[in-house]
Amino acid sequence: KNFSCRPPHKGAACTLNRPVVRKNRISRYKMSGFSQTLVGASVRNSSRLTWSGATRRTCSPSSKAADVDLAPPTTRVPPKLPDGTPIVPPQDLASRPRRNRRSATVREAFRETILTPANFIYPIFVHDGEDDIPIDSMPGQSRLGWRTGMINKVREARATGVNQVVVFPKTPDHLKSATAEECFNPNGLAQRSISLLKDTFPDLEVYTDVALDPYNTMGHDGMVRSDGVIMNDETVYYLCKQAVSQARAGADVISPSDMMDGRVGAIREALDAEGFTNVAIMSYTAKYNSAYYGPFRDALASAPRPGNEEWRIPKDKAEYQMDPANFRECLREAALDEAEGADIMMVKPAGAYLDIIRALKDSTTLPISAYQVSGEYSMLKAAAAAGYLNEKDAVLESLISIKRAGADLTLTYFAVDAAKWLQEA
Repeated sequence: KNFSCRPPHKGAACTLNRPVVRKNRISRYKMSGFSQTLVGASVRNSSRLTWSGATRRTCSPSSKAADVDLAPPTTRVPPKLPDGTPIVPPQDLASRPRRNRRSATVREAFRETILTPANFIYPIFVHDGEDDIPIDSMPGQSRLGWRTGMINKVREARATGVNQVVVFPKTPDHLKSATAEECFNPNGLAQRSISLLKDTFPDLEVYTDVALDPYNTMGHDGMVRSDGVIMNDETVYYLCKQAVSQARAGADVISPSDMMDGRVGAIREALDAEGFTNVAIMSYTAKYNSAYYGPFRDALASAPRPGNEEWRIPKDKAEYQMDPANFRECLREAALDEAEGADIMMVKPAGAYLDIIRALKDSTTLPISAYQVSGEYSMLKAAAAAGYLNEKDAVLESLISIKRAGADLTLTYFAVDAAKWLQEA
C-alpha cells in the first residue's frame, strides 16, 4: 500500500514492473489520499517502478527521453532467453516460494536442517586377531583387529570430527553357548575393546551393544527354549550382567538391542546398584524385524541357525522385534522405555522408517537416534559402484533426511566418509 515513489500529479498512470496484483484489488488501492489507476504491464528483467505518459516526461532529467532508466548505471548484462521462449503474461501470484531459493547464499541462510560430524555414531566390528578382515557384503568395512586396526580406525574417525563409536564384537564360535555366558566375561573381546578405547582416547564416547546373539549358538538375542520360544525374563537377567560388565570396562552408553520386555528398567536398576549412575542407556526402542540386517549378520556370523525336531529355532526374530507393518506399537514401546529410564531412544532401520523417527520425536523430549543399517549401506555402495548413483550426493541426502525426520544421532557406516565430505563442503 505504501509506495516510496509518489506521482507528480493526480491522474498519472503507473507502470509497475513487478508481478501484477489481482485486478479486483486494483481499484481499491489508495496512495497518499488519492486514487491511482494502475495500468497493466509486463514483467521486465528488473523490479523498477516507472511512470507512463506525462509522468515519464516530468520524472525524466531530459524531456526528450521517452523511456527513462531510473536505476543507476550498471555493467550487468541482462540474461538471454532461449530461442523460442514464449511471451506470456506473468502469473497472478502474490507468493513465489522460489524467491527464497534463488541463490546459494539464500538457500544456506534458510536451511532448516544442518548435518555435522557430531551427529554421527560410527559402528565398528572387532575381532580377536591382529589383521583387519574385509567384509565382503559391506564394501569398505572390515572386522578390525582389536589392538591395532580398531585404534587406527577410531583415530581416523576422530580426525574428521566423529567422536562417538559403537563396538560390535565377532565372538569366536568356540566361545558361544546356548545361554551366552561369554557376553559378561570381564576379559571378553567386547570388554577388552571398550577398555582399550577409553585408555587410548579418554574423551571418546563409547557405546556398546547389549544382546545375546553374538554369543548365542542359536543366533538369537535371547535364550531359546526347545519349543522355539525366546525366554524373556531369563534373558534379561543375563543382559543386566552384560551391561554391568561393559560399564566396568569403561562404556559411556549401554545400548540394549534385544527387544526383551522390561530390560531397560532392569538394566537401569543393575547399573545404579553398582554405582554406574552416570552411564546412560540408549534403548533400541523401535527395532523392526527387518530384511535390511543381512550384511551385519554376515559380519558377526550371528544369523539364526537352523533348528531340528528336538530343538526348534525360529528362522527370524519376529517374536520379539517389531512388525514392519506397525506404527502405533512404537508409541507403546517408547512410553515404556522412557518410563523405565532410557536416556536416548533409537529407531532401527532408519531410511525405511522415517515416519517412526518423526513419531518418536513428537512423542518425547528425549533425544532420538536412528540406525542406518548394513543393508542400507550396502545398497548405496552397490548402486554407486554400478554407476547408478553419485555416492557422495546420495549418502549425504540419506543422512540429511534421517536428521530432518527427527534424529539427533545417526549410527552410520558412512560416518567417516560423510564427515570428510562435509568438511570439504
